[in-house]
Amino acid sequence: MVSYLEFEKPVADLEGQIRELRGLAEQDETVDLVDDIARLETKSSAILESLYAKLSPWEKTQVARHPDRPHFIDYQKAMIEDFTPLAGDRYFGEDHAIFAGFGRFEGRSVAVIGQEKGMNTETRLKHNFGMARPEGYRKAIRIMEMAERFNLPVISLVDTAGAYPGLGAEARGQAEAIARSTEKCLTLEVPMVSVIIGEGGSGGAIAIASANRVYMLEHSIYSVISPEAGASILWRDPARAKDIATSMKITAQDLLQMEIIDGIIPEPLGGAHRGHEAVFSEAKSQISNALKEFENMNGVDIKRERQDKFLAMGRNLS
Repeated sequence: MVSYLEFEKPVADLEGQIRELRGLAEQDETVDLVDDIARLETKSSAILESLYAKLSPWEKTQVARHPDRPHFIDYQKAMIEDFTPLAGDRYFGEDHAIFAGFGRFEGRSVAVIGQEKGMNTETRLKHNFGMARPEGYRKAIRIMEMAERFNLPVISLVDTAGAYPGLGAEARGQAEAIARSTEKCLTLEVPMVSVIIGEGGSGGAIAIASANRVYMLEHSIYSVISPEAGASILWRDPARAKDIATSMKITAQDLLQMEIIDGIIPEPLGGAHRGHEAVFSEAKSQISNALKEFENMNGVDIKRERQDKFLAMGRNLS
């Protein structure tokens, strides 16, 4: 059963009524409730469409964080064949918040990197809620260097509230690791395509998203800081996250208008959590089309195209 968000309460009420009517129809086959169920389903769909046509930035944040939203592992299983993850950064250890390895995308060998938040309490703790430590970014660098050595495109799937801010992570050089990973993205001489599938939080996201093409799912968010952290810094009140989310321009629609991202991948009505297969298909198609753009380009031109793109950001904003 779908887990409903706060603003989806009208839909939750209607779908609760639909389940009750279906239960009654199953208990007594002489009762004809088909028309009543169809009427409620039509009304529920219309309300859902109306709600999602005018989501506020804070509501989009809630959708981007929905617990049933597909995660990295789901996309990897749907899009990447023969995926072989590699572990460790060759300096300190393994970081389970970031997956990195190699596989086949539409029959073509690729490197794949992404954050995994986890699906339940056990896996969320294992993957540290998708918040990577320095060793995670150093692992990503290692995989990108291997991809460049063997002339393989890089695909990254971003879903993190931000890099882990713990004392141990800072002691092991969190900022340096993020900077080095971002630098590696920008200097790669192979194509790189990134998709923000949920949250794209701060340096933790851009460290693996400084790509030739950056796409966002329709209801994902991409920001320099999480709304809660921003509210804590500005007003010392994380409860005002809703206020700051509205002014930070964190939605895919805002960022496309500012030319920060290259395109928006549509989600099923009601969000990606209501139609996993549909969003996998859309994401796969977008990544495939993006990679085709670079088939006849050499490494130097690929790197220059990416660097020019990032240097141009913000210059045309009024």
